[in-house]
Amino acid sequence: MFTGIVTDLGRVRAVEERGDRRFTFATGYPVVDLSLGASIACSGACLTVVDFGDFAGISDPDAGGAQSWFSADVSAETLSKTTLGNWQAGTPVNFERALKLGDEFGGHLVSGHVDGLAEVMERRPEGGSQRFVFAAPVALAPFIAPKGSVALDGVSLTVNEVSDQPGGCRFGINIVPHTAAVTSFGGLEVGGAVNLEIDLVARYLQRLLEARS
Repeated sequence: MFTGIVTDLGRVRAVEERGDRRFTFATGYPVVDLSLGASIACSGACLTVVDFGDFAGISDPDAGGAQSWFSADVSAETLSKTTLGNWQAGTPVNFERALKLGDEFGGHLVSGHVDGLAEVMERRPEGGSQRFVFAAPVALAPFIAPKGSVALDGVSLTVNEVSDQPGGCRFGINIVPHTAAVTSFGGLEVGGAVNLEIDLVARYLQRLLEARS
């Protein structure tokens, strides 16, 4: 489980085809914080660490400020349902390590299971923040509510307003300067897509209502 509070902005370092697709990421996490089998949310998608290492002593001009690297394998199903299918070397990625007992709970419950994609329809300054408007598909529209929570590219955000549209809905989000600086939202432009995870409680409530009817 995660909370949608991004703790590192890294990037894709390499992509390999191995039946599934293997991504290697450069991250600011120290290598002592990584372990085989660990779960890390990568722009909202929960991935499993299959290899990792340290940049210490390695001459790598592309390492930037990264301290370490880790690799994760991604199935064709995940590639087809998320933005990961379009990732390449250099793509910025929001990282969050799995929640531990006793950690501060700063966002909302996030499972790391992406429900679909949302498209950026508008981006404009609003005060000191950035105002984004996203389009969500019809299957996910009922789960998006004003003042409710969504995870976009792994970031826990509050929905400002929702308007129904043919084929789905549009909803507004404000991104404060700190969030823009420490996540991939700083470079997100109109026409781009983000991984959308609906609120976990809304998902199970809908399933309960379906079962009762």
